[in-house]
Amino acid sequence: MSSTRFLTGITTSGTPHLGNYVGSIRPSVRASLRADVESFYFLADYHALIKIDEPERIQRSTLEIAASWLAAGLDPERVVFYRQSDVPEIPELTWLLTCVTSKGLLNRAHAYKAAVDQNTAAQEEPDAAVNAGLFMYPVLMAADILMFNAHKVPVGRDQVQHIEMARDIAQRFNHLYGDHLTLPEAEIEESVATLPGLDGRKMSKSYDNHIPLFAPREQLRKLIAGILTDSRAPGEPKDTEGSALFQIYQAFATPDETAALRQAYVDGISWADAKHLLFERIDLEIGPMREAYLALMNDPARIETILHSGAAKARQIAAPVMRELRQAVGLRDLRTQSGKAASTVKSALPVFKQYRESDGQFYFKLMDAQGRLLLQSVGFASPKVAGQTIAQLQTQGASALAELKDQLQWGLDVQAQDIADALQALLNAKTR
Repeated sequence: MSSTRFLTGITTSGTPHLGNYVGSIRPSVRASLRADVESFYFLADYHALIKIDEPERIQRSTLEIAASWLAAGLDPERVVFYRQSDVPEIPELTWLLTCVTSKGLLNRAHAYKAAVDQNTAAQEEPDAAVNAGLFMYPVLMAADILMFNAHKVPVGRDQVQHIEMARDIAQRFNHLYGDHLTLPEAEIEESVATLPGLDGRKMSKSYDNHIPLFAPREQLRKLIAGILTDSRAPGEPKDTEGSALFQIYQAFATPDETAALRQAYVDGISWADAKHLLFERIDLEIGPMREAYLALMNDPARIETILHSGAAKARQIAAPVMRELRQAVGLRDLRTQSGKAASTVKSALPVFKQYRESDGQFYFKLMDAQGRLLLQSVGFASPKVAGQTIAQLQTQGASALAELKDQLQWGLDVQAQDIADALQALLNAKTR
C-alpha cells in the first residue's frame, strides 16, 4: 500500500509549551502511528537563526524540543526525525529554489508584510531591521517540504500561505526543468484549536503567557492558578464562552469530562475549584511523560545519537533527489556530455511524471521538453495500473492512444501530431 508523506517542523527558538503540545506535538505523534503515513519530523534550527542571535538559546531549545517529542511518544525507528542543519541538501535546494522564485511572491509573505507595516506605522524605512533571512523564510520552508516530496503539511490557518507559496515555487521549478517536485497540500486539523494562554490571548512565548509543557508539578499548579478569570463568585453561573480555563481543559479532557465541567460552570463552580480540576487533568496526561523528559534532558548524547541516525535516513532520501535536481538545472559532470548535440538530444526528450493527489488517486502527465502539458491521465486507484498505462504508451506509442482515449485528456492547444511525435521520441530513445 502506498503511503502519504506528512512533514512537520518546530522552530528551535524556545521552550515547548502546552500550546505546542496540543497544536503540534500530540497530533504529530498520533499521526505517526498510522500505517498509511510516512512521517517526517524536524527541528527547524536554520529558521531559528532568523530571529534568535543567542547560540545557547538555540542549542537549549533544540535539546528541549527533541526531548519533548520523544517523551511524548515519537518513535525515531518508525519515523524520520532529524535536525534541519544536519541535512546539507536542504540549503542547497534553497538556493536552486531561490533562483526561480520571484521577489514579488516574497513581497507578499505575511511575516515580511507585517514587518514593513510595523516600520511604516513607526515612520521608519520600510525595510528597517528586516534581515534577508526573514525575507527568504518562505523559500527555506519550501525547501524543507519539497526536499522530501511531502504530500501533506499539518499547519494552522495562519501558516497556509507558506504551503501555497511552496506550491507556487515548485510549479515554477517544474515548468522550467520538468516535473521533479511534488506539490504539497496544507493539512488543517479543524479539531485542533489554538490554545489560549494565561491572559486569554493565544498561548505564546512572545506574550509571556505560556505554560511550559514539562513544568514541575508545583510550578504547573502555580501557573494554572494565575489564569485570568472574571470576578464572579462561587455559586454564580459562569460562561464557558471566552473562558481560557475552559478552553484549555477541553483540549485535554474527554467529551464526558468537558460536558461535566460545562455543567459545573452553570452550577456556579468556584474559580479555585475549576483551576484545581484543570491542574489535575493536565497533570494526568503530562505527568507520566515528565520523568521520561527529564531523563532525556540529562542525556543529551542519546538525543544527539538519535538525531544523527535520523539525519542519515533523511539524507538517504535527499541525496538522490539533489542529484536529480542538479542534473535538471545543468550542474552536471562534464564527462557525461559529448558536446552540444548530445545535450540537445537528451534535453529534447519528453517525460512522464507519476504522482498521487489528495483524493488518494494516482495520476500521470506527459510533458514535453519545454514543460508543456501534452497528456493528463484520469485517476487510478492503484499506482501499478497507472504505471502499466505509462508502459503501454512507452512501448506502443501513438497506436495506444485510441485504446486509452477514455483514460487520457489532451493538454490545451495540443495537436494529435504533438503527442505522436513525443511518444515516438521516447520509443526512439529506448531503442538506441
